[in-house]
Amino acid sequence: MQCTAEPPVGIIDEASIALLIDRFYTAVRRDPILAPPFEWTIAEEEWPEHLATMRRFWSSVMLTSGRYSGNPVAVHHAVHGLERPMFDRWLALFEATAAELFASEQAALFTSKARRIASSLQLALFHRLGMPPDELSAS
Repeated sequence: MQCTAEPPVGIIDEASIALLIDRFYTAVRRDPILAPPFEWTIAEEEWPEHLATMRRFWSSVMLTSGRYSGNPVAVHHAVHGLERPMFDRWLALFEATAAELFASEQAALFTSKARRIASSLQLALFHRLGMPPDELSAS
């Protein structure tokens, strides 16, 4: 039996970033945990602009294109229903989508950046001054 799967994407460029973002957010919008905060925050008619913004963001992250200018922390502060455990789920979906689309080396680059972004956002959104970050707390 012959395998009909598409070959993995071997280059990170604007087109492959767009493919990743579109496929990832399709999965997010179907996810029972992640979909509700997105539905509450982004109106149906605003999704094309949100996807365009995410493409610019990831272009800036991965290609240092400078296409994104914004404040992700402020945006995420405004998301109703956003909880810290959702970041693990977001990362799992993002990593699975990257692994599905890209060759392992490129997927690992996306994964590494996504983990750093998620850590930074979690610290900015959930850390309280005077308290150690969760991963440093004593059990």
